[in-house]
Amino acid sequence: MTRGTAGRGPRFATRLLLAQSLVLVAGALTIWLVASVVGPSIFHDHLERAGDTHSAEETKHVEEAFASALLVSISVALVAAVAAALAVSWYFSRRIQRSIDHVAEASTRIAAGRYDTHVDDPGLGTEFATLAGTYNKLADRLEATETTRRRMLADLAHEMRTPLATIDAHLEAIEDGVRHLDSDTITVLRSSTQRLRRLAEDIGAVSHAEEGNLSLDSHLMDAADLAATAADAARDRYESKGVRLNTHLPPAGGVNVDPDRIGQVLANLIDNALRHTPSGGSVTVSCRRIGHWVEYAVADTGDGIAAEHLPHVFDRFYRVDTARDRTHGGSGIGLAIAKALIGAHGGGIFATSAGPGHGSAFTVRLPSA
Repeated sequence: MTRGTAGRGPRFATRLLLAQSLVLVAGALTIWLVASVVGPSIFHDHLERAGDTHSAEETKHVEEAFASALLVSISVALVAAVAAALAVSWYFSRRIQRSIDHVAEASTRIAAGRYDTHVDDPGLGTEFATLAGTYNKLADRLEATETTRRRMLADLAHEMRTPLATIDAHLEAIEDGVRHLDSDTITVLRSSTQRLRRLAEDIGAVSHAEEGNLSLDSHLMDAADLAATAADAARDRYESKGVRLNTHLPPAGGVNVDPDRIGQVLANLIDNALRHTPSGGSVTVSCRRIGHWVEYAVADTGDGIAAEHLPHVFDRFYRVDTARDRTHGGSGIGLAIAKALIGAHGGGIFATSAGPGHGSAFTVRLPSA
């Protein structure tokens, strides 16, 4: 596209130089015409005021000599000035053209998928420096997005492969007569299809939330009640694993939220803590009001998170320990959903941890009602 467009007319530097040349030539001609008309007239007036005693022929010769000298000197000066101005204009036009060429070439490389392409500051002022900086940030963002997309597709394929392989194996066993379509087989098949459905729903939910297309049915809710409901729903799972679930839920006022969505967020955080807390450990769910915010926290005594992983735990399909997370049954998208849903409510979510083996805490802040 850039090459094709460039061949349809003069380059930008040529057009800029031509425009500047026209301005300079027009200015020089204007100066020359004004000087040739006004200069001799002013000189003639001065001669008369000075009491010129020369004959008419001598006066005419003096005026012609002055006009000739004036026009020659102005012409030489204008030619030199125009030449110098054109040289400077050519220099800056070339610099601007090179900067434009670099941006165009970088755009072509990025369009071809080379997102590591950067543009240097051409040194032509704040505007060009801002353009180069913004362009480089865009390239970095595209590179990060592409990396995430590739990882997401790879992880998504892996997540789908396991339940699909289970379904395929059981169907093949039924066809070969090795297994029968009994309640146990149906349970396995249904579990695999539910996992696929849950994965599809999770991807849809986080996509809608991040694109701003999520529909929220907000109501004024008691903040502590929302946390208590989410904790109560998870108690049986905690008891079966031998993990203590503690709650600290003093009155914290109200929040104007979609209760189903916030319940989903809290459930994700509580389930995530359970997956990474061994038997005998504990998880504490708390709620409090801080100024104009309501803060929820889910803290565990489990695996903990290394410092280098903390900035990425809310990325789609990001896994601190890939093999272990898949064993625990996480899809790698629950925290991404939590972040997107909290963002849609105008709040924020962040994770803290003292490191591996020291547990972790996930904190949610929502505007208080």
